[in-house]
Order: sequence, then C-alpha cells, then structure tokens
Amino acid sequence: MSLFKKLFGSKQKKEASGAGADERGKFMPEIKLPTDEKFTINFKKNGGKFLYCDSLEEIHECFNNILSENNWTKEHICCLDPKLNDLFKKYKFSNSNNCHNATLLLSPCENLVADNGAILISSNQIKESKLNDLPDNFIIFATTSQLVDTIGEGLRGIKNKNKNQIPTNITTIKHFSIQEEKDFLTYGSSSKNLYLLLLEDL
Repeated sequence: MSLFKKLFGSKQKKEASGAGADERGKFMPEIKLPTDEKFTINFKKNGGKFLYCDSLEEIHECFNNILSENNWTKEHICCLDPKLNDLFKKYKFSNSNNCHNATLLLSPCENLVADNGAILISSNQIKESKLNDLPDNFIIFATTSQLVDTIGEGLRGIKNKNKNQIPTNITTIKHFSIQEEKDFLTYGSSSKNLYLLLLEDL
C-alpha cells in the first residue's frame, strides 16, 4: 500500500498519529518524513488542492469535478503540452498555443519538491511565458515518480533528462492561494489557484 493511501486513510489514524507528534520534546531530533508525506504536508500548507488518483479514469473523473465545481468549460482551458493534449484529447481544448484569453492552464511539471511543497516547471511545460502572464488557475498533472526531496535534486534531474538542450525558464510555484494583497513573504512571487492531479505510477 502506498504512503499516499495511508495518508488519506481513516480519520482516526490521522488523529492518533497527530497526538504522538505533540508529545515529543522540543529538543528531540526531528523525525525524517518520507518524501511523499513531506510533500503532501508542505503542499497543503502552501494552499494547494491535492487529488490523488490510482488510474487515468480517476484522473479524468477528478478533472471533470474540478471543471464542474468552478463552472469552467473547455473554452476556458489552455494546454501548451502536446502529450497532455493527447491524454485529454476528448475535451478538444481550443487554446493549445497561447493562454492570453484562458482562465485555466492545464500543465505537466518537471518535479514535485517535498522540502517546500513547490511545483518545479520549465520551458518544457510553459514555453517562454512568465508565470504572471499565465492564467491565475492551474491544474497540474504529475505522477508519484516525479517526487524529489529538494530543488537541487530536481534541477539535476532536469539536466540529466535534457542533455542535448537544457530547458530555460526554470521556476517554481509555491504559493497556491490568490490574495488581493500579497504579504511580504510572497512579494515578488506569483500566486496561483492550483489543483494537483497526482497519478500513482510506482
């Protein structure tokens, strides 16, 4: 059973594990959490919305639920990635080349970074667009094999995967709630209303 299933198991188990954490003294060594658990905690702390799926059927079901919940239609959606366009081909997205008039970006990512709960993306996904030029709403499609502990590990992975041409425009998204007035902690970064569709592939 994957750790994600354990994490989203019964409420009773979650509460029981939470109680033990409070009893630890402040001078006790920090417990090293597994990568997937650490990512989940930090991602949710950043305001992200998380949907864990066992199959592509579940991915499509969750995707439909997100669209329905927000009253979004295929006309609102931009998808710049050809492989993802193919995976969601039944929707026939009209904005596949530019996102200027779109409400929502559907995109893959390079990695999910556990240390800070961030999404690592590059020109492979968003071309040369700046985050501020993209829609405020993102749906990110990723798999559990894309989880890494640190940004450094993610950057090494990008370099190894793209030996012929390293992508440009590498950036992270780590603030997932749109705020009318950003506080000083988020100044200079781009906040996105972000849903993560995570497919188990390990």
